[in-house]
Amino acid sequence: MKLPGITRHQKLYAAMSVSLLALAGCGSDSSLPQLSEAVPASFTGDCSTVAASLTALKGTVITSSSTVAAGVLSNINTPEHCLVTGKMNERVSAVDGATYYIGFQMRLPKSWNGRFFYQANGGTDGAVSNAVGALGGGPVTSALVKGFAVLSSDAGHQSQTTPFFGIDPQARIDYGYNAVAQLTPMAKDLIKSVYGKAPDRSYLGGCSNGGRHALVAASRYGDQYDGILGGSPGYNLPKAAVAQLWGVQQYATVATATLATDKTASGTVVTLPKPLPDVSTAFTATERAMIASKIVDKCDALDGVVDNWVGDVPACQKAFNVSTDIPTCSGDRDGSCLTSAQKTVLTNVHAGAKNSAGASLYSSFPYDAGISSAGWATWKYANSTGVGRDPGATAFIFTTPPQTDTINFLGLPYAMSFNVDTEAPKIFATSGLYTESAMSFMAPLPPSNLSKLYDRGAKMIVYHGTADPVFSFNDTVSWFDSVKAVFSSNTDRFVKLYPVPGMGHCSGGPAADQFDMIEPLVNWVEKGVAPSTVVAAARGTGTSTIPALINAEVPASWAPNRTRPLCPYPTVATYNGSGDMNLAASFSCK
Repeated sequence: MKLPGITRHQKLYAAMSVSLLALAGCGSDSSLPQLSEAVPASFTGDCSTVAASLTALKGTVITSSSTVAAGVLSNINTPEHCLVTGKMNERVSAVDGATYYIGFQMRLPKSWNGRFFYQANGGTDGAVSNAVGALGGGPVTSALVKGFAVLSSDAGHQSQTTPFFGIDPQARIDYGYNAVAQLTPMAKDLIKSVYGKAPDRSYLGGCSNGGRHALVAASRYGDQYDGILGGSPGYNLPKAAVAQLWGVQQYATVATATLATDKTASGTVVTLPKPLPDVSTAFTATERAMIASKIVDKCDALDGVVDNWVGDVPACQKAFNVSTDIPTCSGDRDGSCLTSAQKTVLTNVHAGAKNSAGASLYSSFPYDAGISSAGWATWKYANSTGVGRDPGATAFIFTTPPQTDTINFLGLPYAMSFNVDTEAPKIFATSGLYTESAMSFMAPLPPSNLSKLYDRGAKMIVYHGTADPVFSFNDTVSWFDSVKAVFSSNTDRFVKLYPVPGMGHCSGGPAADQFDMIEPLVNWVEKGVAPSTVVAAARGTGTSTIPALINAEVPASWAPNRTRPLCPYPTVATYNGSGDMNLAASFSCK
């Protein structure tokens, strides 16, 4: 079997997996076990006594346990529950002298649905977020609201805004995959201690780096989870970070202003030896809105109706042309056109990062109207030049060996001087203490390693905004295609990919970005009901009294609560020919 785009090592595993699947008779529906439904339970005791009773959790210290009354948590009404906090495997690094541990919190509802949800967090982790269990896109509900016991962690280091933990080899590995390995059995034991039984069903989900955690867990720990939910999965995160730095150098060629200062990780303002391009001036908000409008003009009708929304993103890639569909400036930049140089940069960035020999460093990106969103600019400009994001992550976490100067490191100079020919290969390197490369500890194992997940009847749903500016939707399609190369027609029996047209990174953009992915996942895992469409809603003005729940980028021409069906790839939402264009029921997946 030919598996394009993967390594010889991956091909070997793929061949082994195909043989195993054939032997297992996976072509028949009866070959997959049907997992039973979780059985609810309750906790009627005193939450404050939980810590004292948890003495047998290996390598674990419970630091507090208390009752949290029903009320608003992370903008969502949440039931009464126990909050337990703790840490695992505390140690002092022999490399950088810092203290490390895996910090966590668990929220355990008094009325429990019998399920466990591992909340995989985003960014470079480093902080324990509220363990509520976000379930996809804009906030609509949570795993905790649904009765799950939910775990959140810092993935093994206590530095959310700086990447310097990457100097410690074990902290790298904990961040990449080992925190999940350590926390999963501990959490299940803790749940058993509280409710008198272990969880009947276990789920893991997250977005961004949390989506990467999900795909990694599916490949490494497929025997420990029944359902995996991966959003905007940065599963090639080191490659994406390199692409971000390459992008800075592209934007610098058309920037119209310069910066004379930069900030260190501590926030100290430093004067640069020479001014450097202010890449945020490469494409202004007005210019990006113009680009978005041209994409809509060209592609709006491709899904069967003119509704100021591009539903058929794949068809748009064939229809839209930067050269002919965007006006070329004949004079000064005024927001109504792009210069020839800007068009070149726009084309290059969407084609994907390459080294000087033309070899691909990361995936291409689809043209999408979501380029107008504020999140696009944040990721392409601010996050690609800041110490705490791509420059720092590349230098200290993904490069082997890592940088060591944590005092004077600056993001913009590093990005501008990054040599993709000599530095990008270091994400695949090992050296001395650093026995695993970034692409080893960060990326999921080859798709053939999903056989444990498949064989036990577990399921996985992946969703991704087509306007994501940092983790390419096209890259996730490549991953999905590599899974199909191994599992062929059986892929649809346990993995589904849902594109979200117009949505940026995890949420936002001109999109219907409010949806619940856990309900269809649970029904698929525990009832054998495979999901088809998932209805998503916009979060326009007036849909909530909580400002944080409003998406200001919903177009004014839409109904504020417009709905659309999210369709399993490769189908797209297509207008039925009649009906309210603001209702999902007027569209079908074709």
